[in-house]
Amino acid sequence: MAGEETLAAAETSQPRANHTNRLAREHSPYLLQHAHNPVDWYPWGEEAFGEAKRRDVPIFLSIGYSTCHWCHVMEVESFEDEQVAKLLNDWFVSIKVDREERPDVDKVYMTYVQALYGGGGWPLSVFLAPDLKPIMGGTYFPPEDKYGRPGFKTILRKVKEAWETKRETLIRSGAFVIQQLSEALTANASSSKLPDSIPKNATHLCTEQLGEKFDPVLGGFGSAPKFPRPVEIQLMLYQSQKLEEEGKCSKAKEYGNMVFFTLKCMARGGIHDHIGGGFHRYSVDDYWHVPHFEKMLYDQGQLANVYLDVFSITKDTFFSMVVRDVLDYLRRDMIGKEGEIYSAEDADSAEFEGAKRKKEGAFYVWTSGEVEDIVGEHANIFKDHYYIKPLGNCDLSQMSDPHNEFKGKNVLIERNDASAMASKLGISEEEYFNILGTCRKMLFDVRKKRPRPHLDDKVIVSWNGLAISAFARASMILKQEPERIEYNFPVVGSHPKEYLETAEKAALFIRKNLYNEQTQRLYHSFRNGPSKAPGYLDDYAFLISGLLDLYESGGGTNWLSWAIELQNTQDELFLDREGGGYFNTPGEDPSILLRVKEDHDGAEPSEIQFPQSI
Repeated sequence: MAGEETLAAAETSQPRANHTNRLAREHSPYLLQHAHNPVDWYPWGEEAFGEAKRRDVPIFLSIGYSTCHWCHVMEVESFEDEQVAKLLNDWFVSIKVDREERPDVDKVYMTYVQALYGGGGWPLSVFLAPDLKPIMGGTYFPPEDKYGRPGFKTILRKVKEAWETKRETLIRSGAFVIQQLSEALTANASSSKLPDSIPKNATHLCTEQLGEKFDPVLGGFGSAPKFPRPVEIQLMLYQSQKLEEEGKCSKAKEYGNMVFFTLKCMARGGIHDHIGGGFHRYSVDDYWHVPHFEKMLYDQGQLANVYLDVFSITKDTFFSMVVRDVLDYLRRDMIGKEGEIYSAEDADSAEFEGAKRKKEGAFYVWTSGEVEDIVGEHANIFKDHYYIKPLGNCDLSQMSDPHNEFKGKNVLIERNDASAMASKLGISEEEYFNILGTCRKMLFDVRKKRPRPHLDDKVIVSWNGLAISAFARASMILKQEPERIEYNFPVVGSHPKEYLETAEKAALFIRKNLYNEQTQRLYHSFRNGPSKAPGYLDDYAFLISGLLDLYESGGGTNWLSWAIELQNTQDELFLDREGGGYFNTPGEDPSILLRVKEDHDGAEPSEIQFPQSI
């Protein structure tokens, strides 16, 4: 789609002559994708705030990220539309923020939207007074009124009207909400205020509640859409091990089996890229089948660690091969020349070179005919194993396909037992797996020639910390694998010591490019140089954790020394010495209205899971 030009093209393109879109000067891939829009975008900063005050108009704040499917949809439908752009330019000052580059800004307004409207997500769309306090918000808005809900144009008109007629009420309301959120989110963290039973029983109660949501047929905890949620899986695994130590073996086995089954369902599902490795963001259905196709580094790092944990317990090479699948995907497609690990790959891509619009999942899906032409004599075996149908297999999910992008297409999913299929064919499992592996290699070679999804080559410290941890631990734990492994995954062959080298190179890149030796402070991200944003709590916490794993996996004592150094800085910048706990930001930017103590495990884990002292 037009907003997803290659970065090289985006960086050299100029805004339209009759507009003053300032995003062309930015480094963020997401902001550069919007540099051509007729909307007069500003980046987050004093220039935009001052313009809103000068014109005495509200701010429209749009937050997203470069690999977000629905962000692209809203761009095409609204931000590329001249009529919508005129409304925004005439009535508002419009600010575009990359949530990966400025998680502190995103946290403030996502918290507001979630608190008032019961849900959140990206694109995040929030209207602010010139003093930056929110007055109304939501997520994706379609351009026109639909299904009894107002469209974006209607929202713009209503906000403009309310600003002109009910301004004082809006301002008071926004200020009140921010005050209430500030008090709630920065509350004293002292455990002395909690009943004695809560800290002792918290993990037990959480595990019980998760267990009640377990899907015994398809795996996972809860219903569609299904997210991997590694933090939940780790909690179940932790509680299982704890119960086993206490002699409660029956319950321990029950929780352990929930984890093992869920991880196997995910690995066999369409959320897993069976051809190129790694995991997509989440599944829109209960079957782990049809995903939103973006691949995020934080998912890969966390999931590799979870599969490592389970391999350590079970010694089942199914799980170790998933680890290799994920880490070798990162090594092949997501690492820069100096060892830096990039942040994400897009959900959308072009079906063919020169296509005017991109489609979700185009790089990953197949028609039955394509598979037959590529695979040849083994097509029937491959199609049966991966549930490939002549008319497409996405109806399995009963998903909503508003843009009709998956008609006749197949998302690979393993629906049949390999042992039973091999027996039915009268061949050994080894031969069966070799056939599947050969077919996947053929598809991989063809897929390489397709237009690739956009790569967000921004380097984020916190996400690199998660990946460093996974690579380092894999270098140690995978030494327990048997010398010869046969299993049904893309070709993987990295030696464990190569994983250690990958972890060390990523850590060296951060030390060289994103760390100030004099101040002993981190920067948050890198692309064409360090970002303006400082390191946040998760940058310190996740990197410290990765460095400790690197040291414990055979790295030098220099990694331990740096971890201690970073811990001291983390305490200095973020620790609430009076109320307890850690704030998520240094509190040095007056434009950030909330200084939060993060305790929520979402797509990324909360920092309280990670080392707070060494």
